[in-house]
Amino acid sequence: LGLALYTGSLCAASDAAFLYHDYCIIGAGPSGLQAAYFLQQTGRDYVVFERSHAPGSFFALYPRHRKLISINKRYTGKSNSEFNLRHDWNSLLSHDPRLLFRRYSRDFFPGADTMVRYLEDFASLLKLRVQYNTAIVHVTLERAEQAWNGHYFILTDQDRQSYKCSSLLVATGMWVPNVVNFPGSEYVEGYETVSINPEDFAGQTVLILGRGNSAFETAENILGVTNFIHMVSRSRVHLSWATHYVGDLRAINNGLLDTYQLKSLDGLLEGDLEDLAIVKDKKGKLHITLRFYLEDRNTSAGIDSITLPQDELDNFATRAPYDRVIRCLGWKFDFSIYNRSLRIMPEKGNKKKYPQIRPNYESRGTRGLFVLGTASHSVDFRKSAGGFIHGFRYTTRAVHRLLENRHHGVPWPSTVHPVTQLTNSIVRRVNEASGLYQMFSVLADIILLRENDTEFEYLEEYPVGVLAELEMQTGRKASNGLFVIVMEYGRNFSGADKDVFYYNRAVGEAQHAWQSNFLHPVIYYYKRLPTEREMSLRPPDWPLPRPAAVHHIVEDFLTDWTAPNAHILPLRRFLENCLGTDLRSFFAESCFLFAFTRQKLPPSCLQGYVRMQGLVGSEGLRRHAADAGLLQDYSLPDCPGTGALPDSHEGSQEQLLRDRVVPVPPLQHLVNAKDE
Repeated sequence: LGLALYTGSLCAASDAAFLYHDYCIIGAGPSGLQAAYFLQQTGRDYVVFERSHAPGSFFALYPRHRKLISINKRYTGKSNSEFNLRHDWNSLLSHDPRLLFRRYSRDFFPGADTMVRYLEDFASLLKLRVQYNTAIVHVTLERAEQAWNGHYFILTDQDRQSYKCSSLLVATGMWVPNVVNFPGSEYVEGYETVSINPEDFAGQTVLILGRGNSAFETAENILGVTNFIHMVSRSRVHLSWATHYVGDLRAINNGLLDTYQLKSLDGLLEGDLEDLAIVKDKKGKLHITLRFYLEDRNTSAGIDSITLPQDELDNFATRAPYDRVIRCLGWKFDFSIYNRSLRIMPEKGNKKKYPQIRPNYESRGTRGLFVLGTASHSVDFRKSAGGFIHGFRYTTRAVHRLLENRHHGVPWPSTVHPVTQLTNSIVRRVNEASGLYQMFSVLADIILLRENDTEFEYLEEYPVGVLAELEMQTGRKASNGLFVIVMEYGRNFSGADKDVFYYNRAVGEAQHAWQSNFLHPVIYYYKRLPTEREMSLRPPDWPLPRPAAVHHIVEDFLTDWTAPNAHILPLRRFLENCLGTDLRSFFAESCFLFAFTRQKLPPSCLQGYVRMQGLVGSEGLRRHAADAGLLQDYSLPDCPGTGALPDSHEGSQEQLLRDRVVPVPPLQHLVNAKDE
């Protein structure tokens, strides 16, 4: 007994050494604060660990030249807050209108210091539980059958304090600089430390390694004071207006392209950086050579004993020596703090800077570990906006909804509507939804049809990559067919080598909507939920597998899909063909007529007129409908020679117009009598 009590006390002491929370969030950047907000709104037990003394520490240093490339469009001509978020790339989602970024800056491209202040206010005003000055230095697993995912996450900070969590949300972003090692790389200055004072570069010749926004931002800062700037990267420049990817080169930073193409000494070169080598001469000048020239040489032996490319090719492009070489190669995820038991592995190919995650943003190696924010961009890398605030604010909300269903039995939020509202619901969402608009081809609205297609259930902004798991991930049933609504660009419109300004680039006719190039809504119809195999075998560049039917709403110059003939009518007819029903709305007189002439009444009659609901008739309304062709004109002609109706007809017509309800027996009796 004594041994048992002693062992129990040891276990209790061991547990007391860990501070437990249901959810642990590493990082108080934008995605970490966004996740904290949703957890706090639902009353969950969570904590955010931040290594710095304030949130958003990345923005305290980057971008180095202090101008963001995320737009802050303060005016759109509309008061719809959801629509306005389509053009607000900096605000996080919250219920507090004070925390809209347009209240913090009037600049179209705001300053990074403003973002720091905004994130500080977001954390403080919403009273988010952030533990500052806590650097998590090690994360491992502890197996436990009673844990949510079969294990706990054990986090250790710089003071050796340990924390235990059931679910881990990694929101650390990408902050480890990408470094290429080659002979002479010790002479290279990093973007993270290089001077941002243009005068320090006056009269100098500069080589920049890299071709992203950080490289062009650096070049833009010193463009007017240098002798010339050369930029080297293994890939050609990708312009965001051609690729429609906001992470590619933005127009605000592309001044070097002008000076290059307009013959002002600056230039761009393509080459593998790992094949380069840098040699420093006695005057401190940096000479570019190739690695294979140095294979049997000692770089410290002096430049005179080293063969340079211009010794064999006298017009070698980078034969002029440089005063400075600057590395601007972006960042990568910090894998170093995770124990091998978590099996967090890098992605492959050009996504190797990101950790491997599934389309629901959960680690492929460890259940219960979710990656949020910029580090989750592998799901939509070079496709959508998931690596940026205006994208991951929605994917973070999606992850929270998945967790609510998995751990707390709270199904994915949905609304139920009669099928007569199907067209209106779709039109409203494609015209105002910001999550669909920003995370095109990644997040989708799901319409689940109820039995007999009389009602539907509407789910907003669900990750399409896990469509096959919808019932398990959301707690909703999809047994009667479904519609999936996404936003897409044209298949062959985006690319680094595409001319997106060619003549006749836009489609305006509804019959050619499938050829639309610019962002437009696409509706997929499935008679059943796609399987995992169908998702894996979907055509290249398709967000979804082949549907039973698909409908493109023709692109619109104003991104306003409310035109009755070009947008709404083709959509309604598509939905009617899929459902085999008539989705038009009818006046009571038409429903009354259909009761005698059709075997099946339209849904609007069944859900309106039969239930004594709908518009109250009047002579003016009836005449307007008849003139518009919506109703057949049943008014009787005047009697020949008299100019008046017969008394019996006149009295009956006046009686019909006076009564608020058409004086007929109950409709069910009429239908039964007709059947008999």
